Amino acid sequence: MHRLTIDIGNSSAKIAVFADREMIHHLRLLKIGIIDLAHLIDKFSPKKAIISSVNQEIAPLAEFLKKRTNYTRFTTSLTNGVKNRYQTPNTLGLDRWAAILGANGLFGGSACLVVDAGTCITYDLLTGKNEYFGGSISPGIKMRFKAVHEYTGRLPLVDWDANEEIPEGLDTISAIKNGVLQGIINEIEGYIALNNIKESALKVIITGGDANFLYKQLQNSIFAPQIIKDPYLVLKGLNEAIAD
Repeated sequence: MHRLTIDIGNSSAKIAVFADREMIHHLRLLKIGIIDLAHLIDKFSPKKAIISSVNQEIAPLAEFLKKRTNYTRFTTSLTNGVKNRYQTPNTLGLDRWAAILGANGLFGGSACLVVDAGTCITYDLLTGKNEYFGGSISPGIKMRFKAVHEYTGRLPLVDWDANEEIPEGLDTISAIKNGVLQGIINEIEGYIALNNIKESALKVIITGGDANFLYKQLQNSIFAPQIIKDPYLVLKGLNEAIAD
């Protein structure tokens, strides 16, 4: 049975079609409309569909999906066996919760630290007992570069290329790059070390827009054997939310 999953974020919409747990189609659009949904439904005939949206009004999309599929609006009430201990579930980011469900679907019964590197970097722990208590929210890469510029009088706004290596801080520009980028690597390693104390056999899953860069930089880390990159973790979590 095919399932259609849609994750509408701040800058784009990510869409995937799953056959059980296998992702058979994926695309990213700046904005998704009914015509896009109609094309996907005609091509793949999904029985179920789910939308997670940060801020876009989805009523027209939802009404269309209700006519063509068994539609679900994603919320934190969809747990798929994970015990949500977060004290304010109504304020929990849907992408954070979907990523936890995705980690549970991939590695159920194993402790997982999910590092989602987007506008912000979030760190969320799924315990070996399938419990989620929350995590941490930290500024993302672009946000840190912007803050260095905007909250100082003379430091420039630095352009960052994800294909570059982290430079040594030999001048002002390279010092800012080193401080921001190496600081994030050190931060991630610190969270891994902390959670290794809490949980045994911890798996670390890196996802989000800056996942490729961070995963590459962490290949020389002592924690590299624990680290897995999965750019589709949120979409996989949405699929888990409507699995039979």
